[in-house]
Amino acid sequence: MHGREGVSMATNDTVTSSTRPLRAETPPANYWQRWSVGNAAPAGLAALASTSAPAQTPTPAPAAAASAAPGAAPEAPYRVLIVEDDRPQALFAQSVLHGAGMQAIVQMDVEGVQQAISEHRPDLVLMDLHMPGLDGMRLTTLIRQNPQQQLLPIVFLTGDMDPERQFEVLDSGADDFLTKPIRPRHLVAAVSNRIRRARQQAQGAGGDAPALVNPETGLPTRHNLMLQLTAALEGNHAGGVMFIEVASALGLRERYGYAAFERLMVQAGRRLAEAARPHLLARLNDNSFLLLARDLDAAALDALAHSVRGSLSAHTLLAREDEPIHLRCAIGHASLSHGFRDAGSALEAVERAALQARLLTDGVAAYQPTEDATAHEHLALLDGQIELAYQPIVAVAGGDTAQYQVLLRLRKSDGTLLSAGQVIPAAEAAGRIADLDQQVLDHALGMLHLYQHATPPMRLFVSQSLRTLARDSFAEWLLKALRERQIPGNGLIVDVRLDDALVHAATLQQFCRKLMPAGVQFCLSRFEPGDEANALLTQLPLSYVRMAGRFARSAGDQKLRDELRLAIDSARQAGLQIIGQQIEDPQAAAAMWMSGVDFIQGNVVQSVGTELDFDFQNAVL
Repeated sequence: MHGREGVSMATNDTVTSSTRPLRAETPPANYWQRWSVGNAAPAGLAALASTSAPAQTPTPAPAAAASAAPGAAPEAPYRVLIVEDDRPQALFAQSVLHGAGMQAIVQMDVEGVQQAISEHRPDLVLMDLHMPGLDGMRLTTLIRQNPQQQLLPIVFLTGDMDPERQFEVLDSGADDFLTKPIRPRHLVAAVSNRIRRARQQAQGAGGDAPALVNPETGLPTRHNLMLQLTAALEGNHAGGVMFIEVASALGLRERYGYAAFERLMVQAGRRLAEAARPHLLARLNDNSFLLLARDLDAAALDALAHSVRGSLSAHTLLAREDEPIHLRCAIGHASLSHGFRDAGSALEAVERAALQARLLTDGVAAYQPTEDATAHEHLALLDGQIELAYQPIVAVAGGDTAQYQVLLRLRKSDGTLLSAGQVIPAAEAAGRIADLDQQVLDHALGMLHLYQHATPPMRLFVSQSLRTLARDSFAEWLLKALRERQIPGNGLIVDVRLDDALVHAATLQQFCRKLMPAGVQFCLSRFEPGDEANALLTQLPLSYVRMAGRFARSAGDQKLRDELRLAIDSARQAGLQIIGQQIEDPQAAAAMWMSGVDFIQGNVVQSVGTELDFDFQNAVL
C-alpha cells in the first residue's frame, strides 16, 4: 500500500528543475507548531528547525491552537513508544519524531513493552512486525486484552509488502499499517494525526455519553444522525433521507489497501458533506453515508441527490500521493412524508432504493412504497407457522462433529408447506426479513443449548440476510443470547449468500469482527468464482465456502469440472473448508470428492428432515 512512499516524487512543494536539487526531506521551519499550541518552540527545537530546512512561510497552527484562549496552557507533547528490535531503524524513527516536537521512547525488548506502556503512558505505539520471540501482531493482541489499552493507537511500521499481511495486522487490532522505507513527513503526519484524533476523542467523550462528532472525519456520528432522524420522524418534519453508497469499494480496497482506502473514504465524506451543506451527513460504514435533509419536498430532495452525486464524481481525490481518482456513488432517497415507523425502517427503505439506483444510468433512485395490495399479499404469504428442517453436512474423510444446515419452512393454515425460496423474498418485500431471521437464529441457539453436551458435538449452519446483520442491535442481541445460554460460539456458523456479501462486504466485515471473539464462524454460500468473489475469500474472516448448486452437475461436464477445480483452488489458498451441496447421486458425490471438497451435502447423504439423528461417526461416503 505504501510501497512507493520511500521514493522521492515530484510534488507541489518539490523543485524539479535539473539545475536545482530536490528539497531535503526534513521538517520545515516552525513545523512543530502543527502539534503544539504554545507560542514558542520547546527548548532547542526552534534552532533545530531553523537550521535544518530552508526558510519558508510559517505553517499555520491547527484550529485547536488558533481557538485556544489567551494564556491557555500548552498542549502536552505527543508521546510515542517505538517498539523496534533493529537499533538503526529505531533511532531513525526516534530522530524524525523528535524533530517534529514529539517525545519518542525506544523499546527494543518485546518483554518490556507492557511495562513501558505503564510507565510512559504513550499516546501511540509505533510497532515493528517481525521481532524475535513475540511478533508485532501477537504483541498487539496482548496489549488489546488490557481494557485500559483497547483504544491506544497502534501503528505498524514494517518492510513487509505482503497485502495479506497488512489485512492480518489490521485484524489483530492495529490502527494503521505503514511500510518502509517511509518519508519522514509521512511518518510524522501518520503518527500525529492518529494521536490528535485520539486526544480529541478522549476530551470530547464526556464520560459515557456518545460523541456527537467523529473526530477522525469531522462529520456527525452515525448515532447522532440516527437520533436526529428519529426526532424528525416523531415531529412529522418535512424533509428526506439519503443512503449514499460509494461504488467499487471492494476493488478499491484490493488495489490500494485498507489504510489508503480509509483515507480515500474520509476525503469522499468531506466532499459529500460540502456538497450537501447545510444538511447533515454521517458515515454509516466503510463505503456508505447517510444524509438527513430538512425542509425539502420530494422534487428538491431528488435534485439534491443528483447534485451530491455529481459533485463527488467531478471532484478529484487522491488514493495515493501521485494517483488521482474519481469516485462514483449510488444514492437512494426517501421523503420523510412516507411516515416511517422509526429510523431503522427509514434506513432500510433508502438502502433498498440505493440497490435500485446501482442499476440506473444516473445512479439515483427514489424509494417507492410497496402497493397496499402487494404488501397484503406478501404478509398473507407469511401468515403461518415457522417449521425448521435440517440436512447433514458430512466430511468426505469422516469426522466426529455433527454438522447440519438449518432450513426454513413455513406451514400455512391449509397445510401447505412453503420453502425458504418462497418465504424469504416475501419477507424482504414486506419488511419482515429481520424478524424472520431472528426467529430462525433464536431457534438454532435453542437447539445448540439443548445439545451442548451431546456426543459428538454439534454445529449448525444458519442462513442470515445482510439486511438483518446490518442492524446495530443485532450483533449485541446475538452475543447476549450466546452468553445467557452459555453456548460455545463455535457451534454456530452464520451462512451468508455471495450476492448479499458482494453488495454489503463492509457491513459483513463489521459484523464478523464483533462476533469472532465469541467464536462464531462464517460461511459464504452459493459461491461462484470471479475477481470480486475471489477477493472476498481473503478479505472476510470465513471458515467455510459452499459451492453454487450448479457445480453438482460437474460429473458429466468437463468444462464445469475445470471451473469447479479453479474455484476450489481459490478457496483452498484462502485456507477455507469447502462444501459441495445439492449432491443427489453417487456420481455427483464422486466428482465432488475428486475435485477436492471437504464436505458433502445433499440427498445422496440424507434428505431434509425434522430430526437431528444422522450417524456422523459411522457415515461412509
